[in-house]
Amino acid sequence: MIVAGVDEAGRGPIAGPVVAAAAVLTPPQFRVLLSEGLNDSKKLSASRRERLFARMKELGVVWAAQAATNVRIDNTNILAATLWAMGRAVKRIDLPLDLVVVDGSSYIPDIPHALQRVMPRADARVPSVMAASVTAKVLRDRVMLALHRLFPEYGFDKHKGYPTSFHRRMVDMLGPSRVHRLSFASCKHIKMEIPWEEGSRKAALFDDD
Repeated sequence: MIVAGVDEAGRGPIAGPVVAAAAVLTPPQFRVLLSEGLNDSKKLSASRRERLFARMKELGVVWAAQAATNVRIDNTNILAATLWAMGRAVKRIDLPLDLVVVDGSSYIPDIPHALQRVMPRADARVPSVMAASVTAKVLRDRVMLALHRLFPEYGFDKHKGYPTSFHRRMVDMLGPSRVHRLSFASCKHIKMEIPWEEGSRKAALFDDD
């Protein structure tokens, strides 16, 4: 049976994308990764996640990922954007899947319900979801480090877009950047003063159509 685990990283931040990943592990791959500390990404340090992700690539783990930008999040909502990214990640897995295990309680649209099993806290229970969790978190953290180089004043390298007190203070002082989620409470109370091109919806840094 070929099982794809699906998870996301970045639903809670007020800036940057949400990233979803899907991963398929063979039993030998899981045994190796488990021996090296594979777990829910939230229980791992950044350095451990990077090492595990590198090991996954060495072992030939099949994975795919998709980011949904802050623009997509604002145009729909965070749940819809997350499920869209999950669906895109699953469809990029070039294997005949027998089961898709989704971390959470919502089914992915456009994928048959009969193929899916939704499972809260699957990232701590299902090996392929653990691998997807690590993948999504590593990739999203890398995106936020890249965005830090574009917008260093917000400190994305430290908080990765989460609404820390420092981050909220910078948004209050400077206003939101082009990668902030304007529909989120920590941003939407601030008057928008960014010079968007042809309306705000065209200002995304990433093309996620």
